Amino acid sequence: MKREILITSDGSTTIHLPDWNEQYHSKHGAIQEAYHVFIKAGFDKAKETLLSATNSNLSILEIGFGTGLNAFITFLEAQKHAFYIDYVGVEAYPVEGKEIQKLNYVGELNAANFRDIFNKMHQVSWNEKHQISEDFSLQKRKQFFENIKDNNVFDLIYFDAFGATNQPELWTETIFKKMYTALKSDGVLVTYSAKGSVRRAMQAVGFAVERLTGPPGKREMLRAVKKE
Repeated sequence: MKREILITSDGSTTIHLPDWNEQYHSKHGAIQEAYHVFIKAGFDKAKETLLSATNSNLSILEIGFGTGLNAFITFLEAQKHAFYIDYVGVEAYPVEGKEIQKLNYVGELNAANFRDIFNKMHQVSWNEKHQISEDFSLQKRKQFFENIKDNNVFDLIYFDAFGATNQPELWTETIFKKMYTALKSDGVLVTYSAKGSVRRAMQAVGFAVERLTGPPGKREMLRAVKKE
């Protein structure tokens, strides 16, 4: 499938798949979307509700590791706080190194001091846990989403799969049941999608779901919490 590097509206890059008319991130702003959907609505929510005096760790599962943007921004956010991030990114089709080199996230995020961290995230081997920094571990799993079998492991899920128009099988009750099982009680799942069918699939497996204001270019997004 043809792939192109695209500059989005906020100046940050993404990968465009013209055959699908699909991008790895919003064409209205890759970095803006990542912060709005995954940090503001997800990371900050989990930090508020799940961190405490007796728990200073957050475990995060990303569905669609892709370009590593969400992982890198999460690392940058974690530097502002005194807690540990255990990050797992699942990706069936890893992005090639030559594409990673064309992405401008380090510069656009004013994160030149952490360029080595971004590079390390892409250079470490798959299917093994690596210590990226003193307070951030990363395991990249080369895995199809339907094969995820984690149980009561994660505090937060970034659900960043390609859209339901092109991959409807990734937005079903079957997949969201796996997400529900993978989360700890009161765990949070966030996604850019706001489709009614996605919301109903989440609710059918037990999630409490709310609509939130979406990132630039989208009216709404979804946040789900595991309630038992």
